[in-house]
Amino acid sequence: MENLNMSVSQGPAPLASTTKDERTWAMLCHLSTLAGFVIPFGNIVGPLVMWTIKKDEFPLVEDQGKEALNFQISMTIYVIVAVILILLLVGIPLLIGLGIFDLIVTVIAAINANDGVKYRYPLCIRFVS
Repeated sequence: MENLNMSVSQGPAPLASTTKDERTWAMLCHLSTLAGFVIPFGNIVGPLVMWTIKKDEFPLVEDQGKEALNFQISMTIYVIVAVILILLLVGIPLLIGLGIFDLIVTVIAAINANDGVKYRYPLCIRFVS
């Protein structure tokens, strides 16, 4: 029998220049958005504070903080539209779907940031550049 050497891909390689601290802060930028499920507008304030504090120190945090902030501003706009659409009886399923979507992509973004990968959210309007 032949000895097959199969390599298993572990996903994209982290950026060569990132440190553990930089990746951790980038991940926290994404995870801080979960405060919005508890505190009104915490989804915007959390990444804004993290990004403002560490953007000059870590390039990955500069990128991922803006990305998290832009996505959460976009999600807030989508939620406002869904609340208005409650009058047409489609807003409630939209709100539930937006909440689930937000949670899933935020966790994916946090995992990618912790791996040192620059993540781009789907359906994100780029307000902060």
